[in-house]
Amino acid sequence: MPLLLSSCKDYTAFDHTAILIDEKTKLSSLGISKAVLDDAQRFFNDKVNHVYRQQYEGKTLSIVKIDSSKEEFKTLEAARKAGFGINRFFNSLKVNEASVYSVARKPKATLAFIEGIALSNYDFLKYKTKDKTEKSLATLQVDARSADKKALDEIQKLTEANFFSRTLVNEPLSFLTATQLSKEISEAGKRYGFSVQVFDKKKIEALKMGGLLAVNKGSVDPPTFTILEYKPSRKKNKKPIVLVGKGVVYDTGGLSLKPTPNGMDMMKCDMGGAAAVAGIFAAVAQLKLPVHIVGLIPATDNRPGMNAYVPGDVVEMMSGLNVEMLNADAEGRMILADALHYAKQYEPELVLDFATLTGAAKAAIGSKAAVYMGTASDAVKKAMVRSSENTYERIVEFPLWDEYGEMIKSDIADIKNIGGAEAGAITAGKFLEHFVSYPWLHFDIAGPAYLMAEDGYRGKYGTAVGVRLVVDFLKNY
Repeated sequence: MPLLLSSCKDYTAFDHTAILIDEKTKLSSLGISKAVLDDAQRFFNDKVNHVYRQQYEGKTLSIVKIDSSKEEFKTLEAARKAGFGINRFFNSLKVNEASVYSVARKPKATLAFIEGIALSNYDFLKYKTKDKTEKSLATLQVDARSADKKALDEIQKLTEANFFSRTLVNEPLSFLTATQLSKEISEAGKRYGFSVQVFDKKKIEALKMGGLLAVNKGSVDPPTFTILEYKPSRKKNKKPIVLVGKGVVYDTGGLSLKPTPNGMDMMKCDMGGAAAVAGIFAAVAQLKLPVHIVGLIPATDNRPGMNAYVPGDVVEMMSGLNVEMLNADAEGRMILADALHYAKQYEPELVLDFATLTGAAKAAIGSKAAVYMGTASDAVKKAMVRSSENTYERIVEFPLWDEYGEMIKSDIADIKNIGGAEAGAITAGKFLEHFVSYPWLHFDIAGPAYLMAEDGYRGKYGTAVGVRLVVDFLKNY
């Protein structure tokens, strides 16, 4: 469960405390004893990004010093990372409650510090029957002089949405089939306040969603197409913003079978785009943001069984375009294409799609950022980059030049679903571009969506990348 963030009048009333300071803070202003003050001054000695810690009589005092002289987005990330360290310390003591006080000059740094503590408190222990060590920290008391209740409430709700998204990614296929994914989202809609409609296979067939149906041919489990909507009475946008998420709940590669290990064994994460969209809705609805948004999640697993489609097949998409399928492991673009075409009926102001789409994106920039590209205006792109800095969910733009479109031309159909060994992330984007007719951005989150080693407050395995990014973008839309 997410941390309960509460406001307190006096942080010194609690046994375990963390104080956030910056390079300009005078330690003498903290009201600590002379012995501790002298010791802390010797420890810091003008160093930044360090933690001084004092333990006595079962109590602890941690003083965290960050450098606020750098670019703001770097200062905020340093504060979040410091929050991760403090969370780990509090949980190592197995304390249930702790307090935070900040005298850092930048209020945003204080909030980032609290956010880092909160985001670090995630557990996924559902399938543990022994060695089930849960995080003990349940409540964080924040001194009222450091942050107001509204800001704390926002962090708590955003953290809950982030954890919901992470858990969806971390669930195995043995539980999270396409049908179960739609059920989890439906329950979240009731819990958080957004509407959900689920199309079953019969409806998907009636709509002639050829890409989704083709990928599903190898599975014994049916596909789903889930529509989410949040429409407040007062909204900033005249037409909806549509969010599309790839929902491949498990990807074997189909008949173009992936290798194992380090290929297929982590492919329960291939619905990271769907999880991001679900998490965004959970946050936006809780925060009651004045934006009208629609979510579209095509979902299936990708297997080589049953009557699986084969390389060389031609698939008629929902749009009517014929696609020569040459690689069954390039399935995400097949199901996204139908969703992007379906989005046209909303006459959207903007469409954002999220997908763990290509190994090429991860190979190009690793796990530290997502690749993005699209036809949205420069103003939208600049706003998204600002949000990527605010949240440190960084993005790197790739080009959508016409020359890359030449690489997916087919000799026997309109286009083919792969473009060759080079520029794989871009040719995937060019494929999707064939199905859009509105301002659009595509986010390939293959790198940062699922991590095999812990990365601070982002944790290990599912990271919920995209949730904080888009919520920040929509807040400032």
